[in-house]
Amino acid sequence: MSSPLAESPIPLYLRVADILRERINKREWPAGSLIPTLEALAQEFGVARVTVRQSVQLLTKEGLLVPRRGHGTVVTLTQDAPKTVVMKSSLRSLASMYESTSAKMLTYDESHAMPKLQPGAGKLGKSYVFMRRQHFTEGKPYALISLYLLQEIFQRSPETFRTHAVIPQLLKMKSVKIHRAHQAMTIGAADTEAARLLRVQPGTPVAHVTRIFLDASDKVLYYAEVVYRGDWVKWEIELQT
Repeated sequence: MSSPLAESPIPLYLRVADILRERINKREWPAGSLIPTLEALAQEFGVARVTVRQSVQLLTKEGLLVPRRGHGTVVTLTQDAPKTVVMKSSLRSLASMYESTSAKMLTYDESHAMPKLQPGAGKLGKSYVFMRRQHFTEGKPYALISLYLLQEIFQRSPETFRTHAVIPQLLKMKSVKIHRAHQAMTIGAADTEAARLLRVQPGTPVAHVTRIFLDASDKVLYYAEVVYRGDWVKWEIELQT
């Protein structure tokens, strides 16, 4: 059976599950409602019935669906579903987003951490502090951040940087001047570790973001590689007219 989803390297049942999960989270299928039959969904997506069954079983394990004998498959209550994290294009709005969420330190290295930059991305400073964090919204993980902060900036307020989101603190420091900020995003699939920490299935779509802040001499002040859950993050970008 031919399906437009088949062109993706991500397993078909995971791709279908992502679409069904999005319909539930967006309340297109409200709590208590019956979802379409396996046959109807298989026809809609152009996949085999067994593929749809795998998708439904996955969402049942996640607690989003429940089978009702003689009725069909019902959407369960989803009041505890996390709010969408809105990513905007300004530093201020980015800082505000991180201040409204919480984080857990996974790895910390103050010794010899150095980011690996693409050619022409900027000039490296003498040394950096590396931190890897798991970020949460409403108690559920939505992002993994591996960041490098220039050592001389970190030393101005080490305890604050260890316990708070870095970007909001950088913007509050009058002694730090961010001359240029850039970020790039690609879409990929969660590997085994990212899937475990973000509480998704391996192969689930995620957004990979590279973020870099430079001073007036093009020295790297901050560099980060971020993995966001694709189903919980919404990007809003203002288009120039």
